[in-house]
Amino acid sequence: MKYTWAARSDTGRVRDHNEDTTLPAAGTAGSGDQLVAAVADGMGGAAGGEIASTTAIATIAAVPGEAAIRIQAANLAVVEAAARRPRLKGMGTTVTLALFHPDGRLQIGHVGDSRAYLLRAGSLSQISTDHSFVNEMLTAGRMTEAEAEVHPYRSVVTRAVGLEPGLDVDVENLMLAIGDRILLCSDGVTSMLEDAEIHTTLTTEADPERAADSLVGAANAAGGIDNISVVIVDAG
Repeated sequence: MKYTWAARSDTGRVRDHNEDTTLPAAGTAGSGDQLVAAVADGMGGAAGGEIASTTAIATIAAVPGEAAIRIQAANLAVVEAAARRPRLKGMGTTVTLALFHPDGRLQIGHVGDSRAYLLRAGSLSQISTDHSFVNEMLTAGRMTEAEAEVHPYRSVVTRAVGLEPGLDVDVENLMLAIGDRILLCSDGVTSMLEDAEIHTTLTTEADPERAADSLVGAANAAGGIDNISVVIVDAG
């Protein structure tokens, strides 16, 4: 199976710095029979968030193995970086990682509230589960969708890379089919756009680069209150 991909990242319209990091690097595109792709959304202030996300992505790119192994290594790397520099204490990052294999196997590793979506045969589904306060409240039936959309803690994550040495990593395995499209994105996309809007863009724009640019543009047009990062991968 051959994969065609594009990665984009934007500061947005409100923030003055970008704490997101993507793999492959933002602004690039390419193709091949295997790929390691990821989105990391850092937290902890301008320096801390950026360092956390770039450290995590660099480690994921350098460490071989399955998704959980790579994310666990990234977690320790961020923990150790914070230990060496006390001013960075408390920094962390989300990580949503996708390992694309030549035979069509896809493994998703996930921590935080960045997301992985699958577009298959015109239908969009979320692969990852948000590790967030509002999602836990929704799952427990203690909050409605309408309440979640405006809740002051809607951006609070309950699990992140780099906060402590021990970390639970969600892992999903699936087989891709020709024509499938995978989207990895930070919450700068999902906090601005409904799934229906994301679906429309992914089905309208056949080219990954155009689709990635359109999602970034739409998130900015909707307010751009956070950093915006996407990686789109087509299976062919």
